[in-house]
Amino acid sequence: MLASIHPLGERARQSRWSLTVAAHVTGAAAGGVAIGAVAGTVGWALHQVAPWDGTAAALAAAGLGLAGAAFDLAPALRLPSPRRQVNEDWLTRYRGWAYGLGFGFQLGLGVATIVTTGLVYVVVTLAALTASPAVGALVGLVFGAARGATVLLPARVERPEQLRRLHRRLARAAPAMRGAAVAGQMALAASAAAVALL
Repeated sequence: MLASIHPLGERARQSRWSLTVAAHVTGAAAGGVAIGAVAGTVGWALHQVAPWDGTAAALAAAGLGLAGAAFDLAPALRLPSPRRQVNEDWLTRYRGWAYGLGFGFQLGLGVATIVTTGLVYVVVTLAALTASPAVGALVGLVFGAARGATVLLPARVERPEQLRRLHRRLARAAPAMRGAAVAGQMALAASAAAVALL
C-alpha cells in the first residue's frame, strides 16, 4: 500500500490523499470487524458443541503465541497463504476513495492477500477463542485499524526522493518489525500461560 497510496501518487491520479487514506483506514477497520465477527461466530458455534473454560482458552492462546512466533522465526516454514496481492489496476480504474476502501478492507481481513507473519492467524484464532461475535469483532477492529493506519506513514511524501528514502527506511526497519511481531507473540504466550496457571 505504501508504494501506491501516498500524497505524491494521489496528486498524480488527481485524487485527494486525505480522502483515500480515510477510506483505506475505514475499509481496514471494517475488514477487521468482519473477520473478527466471523471468527467469533465460529468460536461461539464450536463452544456450543464442545465448551471450553478460561483455562483452556488461555492455554490455547499460549500455544498460538508460540506457534506464530515459531513460524516467524523459521523462514523455512511457510504459512498457508493466498498468493495474491491487491489489484493495482484499481488505481487507474476507480476513484481514490473506492480503491482506498477496497484495498483497506482486504488488508483488514488479513487473510485475503499474502500472509507474511503468523500474527495474522494468531489474531484471527484469538477472536475465535472469545466464542463471541461481538468480542471477536472488537479484536478484529483493533487488528484492522492498526493495519490500516500504516498508510499514514508516507504523509509527508511530496517528492519522489522522499518516497525512495521512506522505502529504504522501511526496508532497514523490516527485521526490527519482524522481531517486534515475534516478541509480541512470545509475550502473548507468556501472559496467557500465566493466566492459565492462576
